Amino acid sequence: MRVFEVVARLRAAGCVFAEDEARVLVEAARGPEELASLTARRVAGAPLEHVVGWAEFCGLRVVVGPGVFVPRRRTGLLARLAVEGARPGGVVVDLCCGSGAVGAVVVDRVPGVELHAVDVDPVAVACARRNVGGGRVYEGDLYGPLPVSLAGRVEVLVANAPYVPTGSIGLMPPEAREFEPRVALDGGVDGLAVQRRVVAGAARWLAPGGVVLVETGAVQAAGTVEAFARGGLCAEVVSDEELSATVVVGRFGVR
Repeated sequence: MRVFEVVARLRAAGCVFAEDEARVLVEAARGPEELASLTARRVAGAPLEHVVGWAEFCGLRVVVGPGVFVPRRRTGLLARLAVEGARPGGVVVDLCCGSGAVGAVVVDRVPGVELHAVDVDPVAVACARRNVGGGRVYEGDLYGPLPVSLAGRVEVLVANAPYVPTGSIGLMPPEAREFEPRVALDGGVDGLAVQRRVVAGAARWLAPGGVVLVETGAVQAAGTVEAFARGGLCAEVVSDEELSATVVVGRFGVR
């Protein structure tokens, strides 16, 4: 199969960035037969990242695979704020870590950081363990599997918890709703159910002056800030228009 044939098939399937995707597929394929197979999977609707086995995120190649949430470009804001808040030797906890993309960036950019990442999905956990070399990854529900020795020591607590309202999942692109795990998408009736649990449990784990970073949707930011207030944290909303990204940043007792 030639490159122009790959482009034509991708365009016919509705891929907006057919030329760019074709280049990625050609680079990933080890021969014509594999290129045809990879192209067929993409045409069938599988995310490009699942097809080739990696996603570009903040300048890193992050391993992903079937059944794993694909890190979004907008989450680059969350990763950047985590890097800015971390220090060499400090403790960072990444909840709902998925592929471990945010943690991988922190480990890459902050020398000697102590990273602990958690996800409830065993497929995501296996993937994250490949991405966060030097960090520890646990399988379980939010704070449940963290070592008790971390209590009061976490300087940066970061969470890309699912925040799509249950009723809106059916409106998502097919490659998300059909190929990514629902547990990574479904944030409950208003999209904030998991975020509330993250914020409510933060006090036990944060070090003095520690920061909580939660990615959210622009329309849900006010609800996320309310959750922070109920959890005793003073919060501010940080946005990046270029990335279409919104993160709520919170600290205890800071005005």
